[in-house]
Amino acid sequence: MTDDGKATGLSDEERLAQLGYTQVLARRMSAFSNYAVSFTIISVLSGCLTLYLFGMNTGGPAVITWGWVVVGLMTLFVGLSMAEICSAYPTSAGLYFWAHRLAPPRSAAAWAWFTGWFNVLGQVAVTAGIDFGAASFLGAYLNLQFDFEVTPGRTILLFAGILVLHGLLNTFGVRIVALLNSVSVWWHVLGVAVIVGALTFVPDEHQSASFVFGEFVNNTGWGSGVYVVALGLLMAQYTFTGYDASAHMTEETHDASTAGPKGIVRSIWTSWIAGFVLLLGFTFAIQSYDGALGSPTGAPPAQILLDALGATAGKLLLLVVIGAQLFCGMASVTANSRMIYAFSRDGALPFSHLWRTVSPRTRTPVAAVWLAAGGALLLGLPYLINVTAYAAVTSIAVIGLYIAYVIPTLLRLRKGDDFARGPWHLGRWSRAIGVVSVIWVGVITVLFMLPQVSPVTSETFNYAPVAVLVVLGFAAVWWFASARHWFLRPEGEGLVPAPAAGPEPEVTAETVDP
Repeated sequence: MTDDGKATGLSDEERLAQLGYTQVLARRMSAFSNYAVSFTIISVLSGCLTLYLFGMNTGGPAVITWGWVVVGLMTLFVGLSMAEICSAYPTSAGLYFWAHRLAPPRSAAAWAWFTGWFNVLGQVAVTAGIDFGAASFLGAYLNLQFDFEVTPGRTILLFAGILVLHGLLNTFGVRIVALLNSVSVWWHVLGVAVIVGALTFVPDEHQSASFVFGEFVNNTGWGSGVYVVALGLLMAQYTFTGYDASAHMTEETHDASTAGPKGIVRSIWTSWIAGFVLLLGFTFAIQSYDGALGSPTGAPPAQILLDALGATAGKLLLLVVIGAQLFCGMASVTANSRMIYAFSRDGALPFSHLWRTVSPRTRTPVAAVWLAAGGALLLGLPYLINVTAYAAVTSIAVIGLYIAYVIPTLLRLRKGDDFARGPWHLGRWSRAIGVVSVIWVGVITVLFMLPQVSPVTSETFNYAPVAVLVVLGFAAVWWFASARHWFLRPEGEGLVPAPAAGPEPEVTAETVDP
């Protein structure tokens, strides 16, 4: 990769104006703050642990360990490709704007439209997955501490409560959110270090290396080991989502054309390392595999902490995990609202005039915040009748986001040497890395739409394809009926949003950085 500095000689504001947008968001974020948001949303203490039960049943320790290594490498390729494009087009519109600039002129608006809709779907699903996972772990803690009976209905109530908390923080707690985002990185780093240290030195017994790196478990009902291994990659791939937040925050970041791409790449490789250490710590510390799977808490990592460290220490470290998950969900709502705001700025959502508004008192995109929270709640409700709902939500997140991630890369490959690189780029490695990224996303998109448990019934049906098709169908109907006539019409160097979108609101960066 290459960092040529500010090769264009333009200021951040001048470059944004050149891309067709007026500087509205206040640029107060440093490069570290930009990285911190993506690192927090990836959150290895959230993704790795909330899907650990899925991993234990779908491949077991071998797939948990080696799947993390393989998926982390493939994700780094995807992130590198995204980062190169982010450097060329540093705007909060992010992926759909990139698609618009890289596609052939006749079809540019259509590429942007569908990229944006996949991005919205993926981001809402990520928020749902994060906060649902936090609700599950909070239920486990309440069960241990207060004998709270964990049921689907109570988990949904906790889920709704967490979403309301994150909605309120992003609406009113502007400076609190800023502080918590800064604290979150160190909470994750120190939390992983403390948990892994405790799991390494406190237990008298540990699993063998052959168990951690070679034990295969199949509790899915499927007979094909290869199929189960492939399904098991979901745990790692879901964790590696949300790093597009660095792109969505570029209009609030100094030196955006280099800080944005660096934020994407750094968040991936640091999470890759931290997650590997965390997963090894938990898997080596398993005292009873069947006991962890059958834990009354419903959260095997909680049982592993209890068995390995005792009740007091186990509960305290479980609180560390829950804290990290709450940080992650809060940051996800923040980034999600930015995407909704940007997409609505171009009139691309129903009632865009509402979602693009901001509160004159708090100077936050309040309506977009609550749309993000409300959409996440709707995606989680099927858990009341479907035991595999959480895996389905995480599948939706992966499919939606990664399709949006890779479309600009595909278009960039088609553009070839005509692509005007930004100051941060991959040089001669750009094409090879891009090809790997496109192939990988094609594979996981098909893979995570497939049934995860056999036999397939109404209670085990993976509804990810249904959710994706509903959103895609709605976007397609709206496109052909109306949006193709007005969405992102080229006019000189700028872009013209839908006429009904209303006046440009004012938003500040205070929601993410003081």
